[in-house]
Amino acid sequence: MYRAPVADIAFTLKHVAGLRPALEAGVFGDLGEDLVDAVLEEAGRFATEEVAPLYQIGDETGAVLKDAAVTMPPGWKDLYRRWIEGGWNGLSGPEEFGGQALPNMLGVAALEMWNSAAMAFGLGPTLTMGAVEALHKHASDDLKAKYLAKLVSGEWMGTMNLTEPQAGSDLAALRSRAEPAGDGTYRIFGQKIFITYGEHDFTDNIVHLVLARLPDAPAGTRGISLFLVPKFLVGDDGALGARNDVFCSGIEHKLGIHASPTCTMIYGDGFGGTKPGAIGWLVGQENKGLACMFTMMNNARLAVGMQGVAVAEAAYQKALAYANERRQGKAADYTCEGMAPIVHHADVQRNLLTMKALTEIARSISYCCAHALDMAHAAEGDAACHWQDRANLLTPLAKAFSTDTGVDVASIGVQIHGGMGFIEETGAAAYYRDARIAPIYEGTNGIQAIDLVARKLPLGGGAHIHGYIDELKAVAAEIRTSNLPGFGRSADLLDRALADVVEATRFLQACTADGGMETALAGATPYLRLVSLAAGGAYLARGGLAGAEPRIALCRFFAENLLGETAALKDRVVGGADSLAAAARALVTA
Repeated sequence: MYRAPVADIAFTLKHVAGLRPALEAGVFGDLGEDLVDAVLEEAGRFATEEVAPLYQIGDETGAVLKDAAVTMPPGWKDLYRRWIEGGWNGLSGPEEFGGQALPNMLGVAALEMWNSAAMAFGLGPTLTMGAVEALHKHASDDLKAKYLAKLVSGEWMGTMNLTEPQAGSDLAALRSRAEPAGDGTYRIFGQKIFITYGEHDFTDNIVHLVLARLPDAPAGTRGISLFLVPKFLVGDDGALGARNDVFCSGIEHKLGIHASPTCTMIYGDGFGGTKPGAIGWLVGQENKGLACMFTMMNNARLAVGMQGVAVAEAAYQKALAYANERRQGKAADYTCEGMAPIVHHADVQRNLLTMKALTEIARSISYCCAHALDMAHAAEGDAACHWQDRANLLTPLAKAFSTDTGVDVASIGVQIHGGMGFIEETGAAAYYRDARIAPIYEGTNGIQAIDLVARKLPLGGGAHIHGYIDELKAVAAEIRTSNLPGFGRSADLLDRALADVVEATRFLQACTADGGMETALAGATPYLRLVSLAAGGAYLARGGLAGAEPRIALCRFFAENLLGETAALKDRVVGGADSLAAAARALVTA
């Protein structure tokens, strides 16, 4: 069963992502390492001892819908109650509404542990935390006063209602409508699909953030507004009132995360005899809802990246334990009697080290993204702009590379289990099933790659990405001057990978500057992986320079066995567009 890797998490936060220098510089006030360690230890204990034991029953039982109400698996409601009593929902929440205002870095580290223990459980609070951030930044003072404290505490949960059957990822196609009622409220009508935790029995109220169009709204994304629509109306005294006209008409039967209710939500259908039209309140300005929602979506993208890290870590732990237990064949380095545990076989070792290296890289990228968000919040002026650009650059990497890693690592975990991995009883397949949704969530990974190339490479006039690459080059130089033999050829191979990144980056920037956006987009997905692998090599080296021999050995393994992929990725970026376009003509039938 999963055990939270608290030591690895703390090491990555402090020595790779930058938490220790930030603490020493007083960026987070009087927050010190003692409190950081205490928070991580207790989060790890809760994830290991209280969340993880309920994973299997959640996967097997799932969420159940009856008469528009969802019942969560046995034990899960009580688990959630203990979770909010521990103050975990408000870890990074605003202090004025009862949160602890701890750094994002601690929040995402805790998210990793919740999601490793049971991704279907960790999903729900993720959306609530995103709703808190969106409301804190964009809502009126009245809405903040009425809703934020209970959302921060977790007494109520929040959702994000974006897409509809005809829209998918194209939010310009949204049809849900909002009609002004003349009293400062609106009546919301429409259908929303794929709404995570849209209905459940964890809390007695659910606060939906819903995208809809006003009657005179411009077409496309410029005409979308954001509305707060509670399941139960809330009085001026904070007490719950009448049921609102919103209900769950169905939950999806999914490949994985069975205990997370993925709901179809109906607004304004006269539910339970109510007057048609769900009552909602505008968040932010009219027709500016997408900008408000992106506050929540950016939060969710990093959180989904952490789900990829989380499932990868859990799958690695299970595969490692199995490889040390399962005996088969002979091995030269195994001197005991009988068959050798399969961990002694070179192919299994290669697979396990690949799982470990990719997981560490995804964790490092995601934690560095959280660090950049913290620094942007704490800094001012040009420094704040620099760190916000860094967070913007790393967000698509954290979301896409980490969730791809979750799938890849879980798949390797099934392979290590052999035929037993394909059988549900071992639990290896469950991680693979859970992981597969994350590359689709919150903007598919293809969309993340497009965002990276089209919106993030131009940051700072195109210079920010090159400054980032220079920082990674400095790590390679530090390996070389360290004279530590355990790194092997890591410095040279990292330099080579970063040269691939530079060539691909300059190619894409030239394409976008000269009107060749289609050529650039053809290489967007391999480019995102190229940057992630090269950055990951530098982060593994940074950990090796600060850590013990096993970290140095892992860095060398990655550099000498996996980092060479960057050359092929670079070739796909700079030379793959024409062949893609030519071959794709045969695919088009409509």
